Amino acid sequence: MPINVSAARPKVAVLIPCYNEAITIAHVVQDFRAALPNAAVYVYDNNSQDNTAEEAISAGAIVRHEYQQGKGHVVRRMFRDLDADFYVMVDGDNTYDARIAPEMLALAMNGPMDLVNCVRRETEVGAYRSGHRFGNYLLTSVVAYIFGNRVDDMLSGYKVFSRRFVKSFPALSSGFDIETELAVHALETSMPIGNVEGDYRGRPPLSQSKLRTYRDGWRILALIMKLVRHERPILFFGFAASSLFATALVLAEPLLLTYLRTGLVPRLPTAVLAMGLTILAFLSLMTGIILDTVTRGRRELRLLAYLQHPAPLSSDCGEGLSYVPERSIAGSNSGHYPPFYR
Repeated sequence: MPINVSAARPKVAVLIPCYNEAITIAHVVQDFRAALPNAAVYVYDNNSQDNTAEEAISAGAIVRHEYQQGKGHVVRRMFRDLDADFYVMVDGDNTYDARIAPEMLALAMNGPMDLVNCVRRETEVGAYRSGHRFGNYLLTSVVAYIFGNRVDDMLSGYKVFSRRFVKSFPALSSGFDIETELAVHALETSMPIGNVEGDYRGRPPLSQSKLRTYRDGWRILALIMKLVRHERPILFFGFAASSLFATALVLAEPLLLTYLRTGLVPRLPTAVLAMGLTILAFLSLMTGIILDTVTRGRRELRLLAYLQHPAPLSSDCGEGLSYVPERSIAGSNSGHYPPFYR
């Protein structure tokens, strides 16, 4: 029996957070309207001082405004306001390839996947600013080591989300650290995650990046440490306890040797300091154990919020899946796009 594609067609929203992107936003909107002709394209203007909003409207986008400055505020507003089955989020700087959006969506539906991340493949010399490549590698490696290594290129601004990802994500960040929070949310909730390689080109002339290498890098690193404290309290407070106890042992060793030899404790202040550090070490360890129980409860609540929404295609898109292209996670070129992509 042939599948009713119109009845099975998922609702897709393209989300473009923007701040002063008048030079590039029209190209981005046009490219995604061509790649996903049945998707609604939303541009969220974040207090731009140029004609970003006008350019987006002229290109056919739906323009809305978020007046709290910062990408995190914009993402939180977009996720709250919009209702769709799948969300394609991309930066408005025209550095990403819109032509792989159907492949990313196909993977999200075929998996099904709650997060599909575009792994940037540099196609132009200088596409990455000085320090960005190393910073991205360092921060992605830190998150991979602590939370899991299923998200390649964590700071990529080109992603596809399922509805249950978006509606269970408690966005708390205000700036570019939102990318880290998105990745950790997927990892901590054990969501299915896919990665697709895509071209990454440099910004056009006169277009300036809003990312500040050192300021935003330190902000992201601080968020990672905060997330470790919240999500891995045993690791965080256990490390603090180990450091305090090791320091106490170093201070106490000569005192203990002197006491065993003479029966005296001549350096009483050092002995008091060592005892105080030992007490703090055990208090830190107990804090980690208690907070680990609290974290488990919070994780269960997030999972319950996540499970309130159906899996992609389980009910929204019908039972027949034969119209979804047979396309591998690695992104091979075999298969055909379903009719609603064309």
